[in-house]
Amino acid sequence: MAKKIQAIRGMHDTLPEQTPRWQHLEKTVSDLLQSYGYGEIRMPVVEMTELFCRSIGEVTDIVEKEMYSFEDRNGDSLTLRPEGTASCVRACMENGLLHNQVQKLWYKGPMFRHERPQKGRYRQFHQVGVETFGLAGPDIDAELICMTARLWPALGLKDIKLQLNSLGSSDARANYREKLVEYYNQHAAKLDEDSQRRLKTNPLRILDSKNPEMQALNEAAPKLMDYLDDDSRQHFERLRELLDAAGVEYTINPRLVRGLDYYCKTVFEWVTDKLGAQGTVCAGGRFDGLVEQLGGKPVPASGFAMGLERLISLMEDDNVVFPTRPAHAYLVMFGDEAEKLGLQLAEQLRNEVTDLRLVMNCGGGSFKSQFKKADKSNALFAIIIGEDEINNGTVSMKNLREKSEQQTVQQSELAEQLNKIVRG
Repeated sequence: MAKKIQAIRGMHDTLPEQTPRWQHLEKTVSDLLQSYGYGEIRMPVVEMTELFCRSIGEVTDIVEKEMYSFEDRNGDSLTLRPEGTASCVRACMENGLLHNQVQKLWYKGPMFRHERPQKGRYRQFHQVGVETFGLAGPDIDAELICMTARLWPALGLKDIKLQLNSLGSSDARANYREKLVEYYNQHAAKLDEDSQRRLKTNPLRILDSKNPEMQALNEAAPKLMDYLDDDSRQHFERLRELLDAAGVEYTINPRLVRGLDYYCKTVFEWVTDKLGAQGTVCAGGRFDGLVEQLGGKPVPASGFAMGLERLISLMEDDNVVFPTRPAHAYLVMFGDEAEKLGLQLAEQLRNEVTDLRLVMNCGGGSFKSQFKKADKSNALFAIIIGEDEINNGTVSMKNLREKSEQQTVQQSELAEQLNKIVRG
């Protein structure tokens, strides 16, 4: 007996009863981004492996442990994208979108990381990402944060808190890194295995450790804010002024460092305590050096990404009511001639009634069985065609959601009747 084929661990199907939730989330996000003047860009799912090694950093967990990489038939090393920023930068560079231009872009789609699956963290997960190019000031950072702040109430979400920090310039961060390494070397015996490895590769990530035993040591570590360069300090102070003026509440988290090497100056995360260890629902900041790192001329840039699975989970936990779009009508037909007329009438109605959602019964069956299907479909009305209706040029209409008398409607007047139902 052949082995049963199942989905890959950490990769999930989205079933028809679940997709309306995704569609609602995606539409809400899309409408918000477009209202701020952001344009959608779509990039390939597969990129050259080198793109992520050069952008994310070869000594990061993502590149070292988590990427899905393979050689194609030409011997090229390819990777399923683990994040979207590098792909977006590559697309902008390749298509000439960056030189002396301002770009405000967004994208959505699947990302891939070989991690241990748990709630809110999957091997195939979906993100919406927003990237801006050509804007160096804190005003664009403030806009990105205000935009995300507006999204949570639009989705019906509560208790999502903003954490803020500044990583400073690359020089300031390099100086801070030296102080951090010196500090942790003095306490090497207290470092867990993961932190000992990061001390040699990416010591700032030790600050982000989720190990409770590391918290006291990290609290006493030197603060990056004390090593900021003047430009970064002024940038951060102005950002805070703008957020205060906009009424956006935040907490400064000096241990917020983000996991990707290309961040500088502003970094931020929107967090919740409702998702266990995976408490970040949206994160971003500035990545002014990334374009140059990938071979282009220096371009200031900032952006964020949010995980859609985590947002769906939060909406479910908060008992958010997802909108539904049931069919306006279900077409019940009995007999060969009724089916012929029904198909003709259904197509005519779709031409004449804008936004009509009409389900036609397929597979035959008795009136009773067809009515059961109609009721199960959640359609508002049943449109009935039998021998009498064919002979009289009429249809019968029955309200499936309210108790009322069945109506007889002339076929020539059916479009007008359905228009009233569609318009509410």
